[in-house]
Amino acid sequence: MNLSIITIALFALGAVLIIVLFFHYVPFFLWLSAKVSGVNISLIQLFLMRIRNVPPYTIVPAMIEAHKAGLNTITRDGLEAHYLAGGHVEKVVHALVSAAKANIELTFQMATAIDLAGRDVFEAVQMSVNPKVIDTPPVTAVAKDGIQLIAKARVTVRANIKQLVGGAGEDTVLARVGEGIVSSIGSSENHKSVLENPDSISKLVLRKGLDAGTAFEILSIDIADIDIGKNIGAYLQMDQAQADKNIAQAKAEERRAMAVALEQEMKAKAEEARANVIQAEAEVPKAMADAFRSGNLGIMDYYRMKNIQADTDMRQSIAQPNSHTPGEESSILK
Repeated sequence: MNLSIITIALFALGAVLIIVLFFHYVPFFLWLSAKVSGVNISLIQLFLMRIRNVPPYTIVPAMIEAHKAGLNTITRDGLEAHYLAGGHVEKVVHALVSAAKANIELTFQMATAIDLAGRDVFEAVQMSVNPKVIDTPPVTAVAKDGIQLIAKARVTVRANIKQLVGGAGEDTVLARVGEGIVSSIGSSENHKSVLENPDSISKLVLRKGLDAGTAFEILSIDIADIDIGKNIGAYLQMDQAQADKNIAQAKAEERRAMAVALEQEMKAKAEEARANVIQAEAEVPKAMADAFRSGNLGIMDYYRMKNIQADTDMRQSIAQPNSHTPGEESSILK
């Protein structure tokens, strides 16, 4: 009796296990939902999805959504291939349905390529229907009169579906818009004209075709705010004046150094000449002695020379009265 009960329990447990495994590998209710929705798919195909590690609960609802939206070009094999490639099946199908409702030309191949490129294809379709507004950071530029202006702009863009693959992103658009604002303000004669007509910046920037090669189409550029910054021209003139002053001081210091060097050189030459004179005067007594011995100089000639020398000294002392006391001057005159 007990053996029969255990046998029945094991049989029931095995049956339950088989049923669980069957419904796991063969999602019957998902197949039934697909059939009711008009999607042609078999239980064998669902079983093979499990074998290929493709979740049927991702592929089949996407097929049902596409069939209900009238997108008959989307196939099961295409969805499986996109999933195995690492794509987002749900976002691709949502994007295709939204594009079809908005009359936007978007094929399955293009949608899967955009998704595999790392962009959100569903968000791109939404941006094509509802344009996005991008606020630029403050852009600083200087007009020709030297006044600095700080501008903020709002860029309205729409996704360009055909250029989403390989097209530049928002950062490139913002950089180009900033460059256009700097160029526009820099070409203005004065900052007052920019403040009076800020729309001139928008018109000039839009004419440059800044959205070329990007994933967006620029619809409008609006200048939200313009503030006056520093007087850059005055700062530059002050810096130039300081630089000229430093150059002039350096040249003056160079001339002074040259003058000091020349003075030192002249002093050295004077000292050398004075040394030569002293040396020459030291040779005079020897020359006189030689003259006495050779008979070229007599006693009377010697005294006459001494008188002339005394007379010369007296004349020099008279010419320089400050170098003697009054008593000395009177004695010299006597």
